[in-house]
Amino acid sequence: MEFLIQWGYAGLCLSAFIAGSVLPLSSELVLSACILKLHLSPWWCLVWATVGNVGGGMTCYWLGSLGKMEWIERYAHVSREKLVRTQRWVEQRGAWMAFFAFLPILGSAIMVALGLLRANKGIVLLAMTIGKVLRYGLLILGILGVMRIL
Repeated sequence: MEFLIQWGYAGLCLSAFIAGSVLPLSSELVLSACILKLHLSPWWCLVWATVGNVGGGMTCYWLGSLGKMEWIERYAHVSREKLVRTQRWVEQRGAWMAFFAFLPILGSAIMVALGLLRANKGIVLLAMTIGKVLRYGLLILGILGVMRIL
């Protein structure tokens, strides 16, 4: 963590990327340290944390998109017809579920599922970005509130 913190914005972006992927890492600690310890701009921290985390989330989407229908039928016991119906539903509405990609553990699973179902990439990207901006924005507001108290 200290290594990532010393890299400033680049370290924050990298830690957020890793945290957004399927690997466990707390980008929140790096974000907090960048603001509290390095006195970096909270707004640039918001930008770089979001960029990294969205990039990590899109790698989860990509991993899901590598899945094959035959594998799903065989191992998940889901019929092709049911999957096609579900895929249509996701393409019309479900891609907005990417908004919840900021949730710990569950967020990566949502992104893999959206990739598996080939959800609309544009909507997935937009919804995920909105959710992650709000999450990091609220976290930064909390950090700034603590700074005022101290």
